[in-house]
Amino acid sequence: MVKMLIAFFVLFFVISPLAANAQSAKLTTQEAATESVEASASAMITPKVRVDPTQITQDASSPFQQILDEQELGSVWPFNPVKYAIRSSVDSGVPPNTIVLLLLLPVIATFIATARHVGGMRGFGIFPPAALSVVFLAIGPILGILLFFLIVLISTYARVFMRRAKIKLQYLPRMALILWAVVIGVLWLLLFLVPVLNLRALTNVSIFPVLILVLLAEDFAKVQLGKSARTAIAQATETLILSLIAFIFLTMGSLQAFALTKPELLLISVAIIDFVIGKYIGLRVVEYWRFRKLIRS
Repeated sequence: MVKMLIAFFVLFFVISPLAANAQSAKLTTQEAATESVEASASAMITPKVRVDPTQITQDASSPFQQILDEQELGSVWPFNPVKYAIRSSVDSGVPPNTIVLLLLLPVIATFIATARHVGGMRGFGIFPPAALSVVFLAIGPILGILLFFLIVLISTYARVFMRRAKIKLQYLPRMALILWAVVIGVLWLLLFLVPVLNLRALTNVSIFPVLILVLLAEDFAKVQLGKSARTAIAQATETLILSLIAFIFLTMGSLQAFALTKPELLLISVAIIDFVIGKYIGLRVVEYWRFRKLIRS
């Protein structure tokens, strides 16, 4: 156990910084030779920058501002009070993309609740899939899935390591130690692998999505410690599926425009659907499939 800990700290604090310094020196020597080539290439090729709808930028808010400009408002009462409130808040400086995301959060929460209560999917509650869908919206689904699997892998390895090393701790300190391992792994990725491997996709990642992904490790570790690694992986997979579908809802232009132009109808519809789903007490869809032979007989 002591040897494994020593090897881990050597890898994190010695080898990785040396590799990063070597890469930095290599890039410095090549900088002068490639400066003119990069200047000419940048003049001819303009890379497409991905717009983050969760950020307060002109590129993120301009499509929604255009929708508001084209909208025709009627009288305030009784059907348009929220529309006028949205217009007033946007004129005061509130980003319209923030308002759209807030209006769509109850929609994806209703979808997740329906998928779990009626469909029978498990996952890690309602908040983790919804938060993960916002992470996918912020950094993209591919990078989000890779970071999600990295955190799941680190959490699983930390649990297996503590079990094999016979480290006996109480529940809360053990959870804190697993989160410590997750943070160390993410820091190692951002501080050393990004400059060494020149991963440009990770250079624009803000603390918000990374923090959400790290906090999701708590739910994964909680299921691991309380049940089993197999159950935790199954629930993590279902959480990922729910998050990807919710991400599709968040990126639907028609749904975004509907939320911004008809917020009253959207909020009332979501509340009614939640009420109807809450009254359902029958079997779930997966239970119909699981007990199909018994039902047929």
